[in-house]
Amino acid sequence: MTIEEYLAWEPQQELRYEYINGEVFAMTGGTIPHNDIALNFYRALYPHLRARGC
Repeated sequence: MTIEEYLAWEPQQELRYEYINGEVFAMTGGTIPHNDIALNFYRALYPHLRARGC
């Protein structure tokens, strides 16, 4: 599939896809528990990273 074909095709799909080197792969969706884990990780790291200017 060319990138032009992908760009025309992908917005019409129910699921989201990504285009990598001419191949199309379905993207997985995030879940609420996954988002909670990521947010908790961020909250734990934020005070340490902020102090270092990151």
